[in-house]
Amino acid sequence: MTGTAVEPLQQRRADLFGLGAVLCWSTVATAFKLSLEYFSPAQLVLFASLFSWLFLGGLLAWRGELTGLFSQFRQHWRISLLLGALNPTLYYLVLFQAYDQLPAQEAQALNYTWALTLSLLAVPLLGHRLRPIELIAALVCYSGVLVIATRGDLLGLQFDNLTGVLLALASTLIWALYWILNTRDTREPVASLFMNVSVGILLLLVYCALTGELSSLDWRGLWGAGYVGLFEMGLSFVFWLLAMKLTGSTARIANLIFISPLLSLVLISTILDEPILASTLVGLGLILTGLGLQRLGAPKPAAQTSSESSSKADRQ
Repeated sequence: MTGTAVEPLQQRRADLFGLGAVLCWSTVATAFKLSLEYFSPAQLVLFASLFSWLFLGGLLAWRGELTGLFSQFRQHWRISLLLGALNPTLYYLVLFQAYDQLPAQEAQALNYTWALTLSLLAVPLLGHRLRPIELIAALVCYSGVLVIATRGDLLGLQFDNLTGVLLALASTLIWALYWILNTRDTREPVASLFMNVSVGILLLLVYCALTGELSSLDWRGLWGAGYVGLFEMGLSFVFWLLAMKLTGSTARIANLIFISPLLSLVLISTILDEPILASTLVGLGLILTGLGLQRLGAPKPAAQTSSESSSKADRQ
């Protein structure tokens, strides 16, 4: 649905749902950082996933779609196990570790490279051909990563926190792999995510039990986990699904994600009191320029597989 004619009112509703998703994503980098003051990354993933599970389960119950989920799960348990291990389990464990080590402004900017990672990963895994414009986009994007990672010291190549940068980039690889594998999932999106999160919660409980993460909890982190679970892992997903379903132009809705990083930096500066570095602004500008170049020409099918997926470059 790249250019289907729709009623103006319907398109307005699509725009509002898209903006609602963008607003959700603009707040989560700040929420991640605040929550990690009380919870460890593993604890935050676990409790945020529980809140997401409750939200998605409630939505399915309201739609009258809970009754057939068990039989669906029995039929699709393998894909649920695979996707649930990637998201929420591994992806958010790695992402929150990155946020735990980096300033929020740097972690969220690096996370925007996931869309480019998706295109690059689609070459060996899906047999896609890499267009020349995508090679240029890769150079521009990753030059932005280098600016952020070195905090502008390109000649000295002194990395302030190389581990944190590598974790942030690894999270984009996991997320891109998740959405490539998701192209083979034929289930309804909300039901699919609910089943994946259900598996993820079980895996996270085992992980937290083995690592002793549940032995000491600062319950002040529960509010942040609830916010992350509702707005990052739940409501934004539904808003984006509705926006992409109602719109007559997926490109119009997808372009809304470029608003998110700017709003996110404002919140990071005002709420977290992080001074926004010039290197962050330059690096983020290069990353967004690279993503803009990537959108030129025919879009990749893998990047269109999910209405949530074009967000994430976006959400943090």
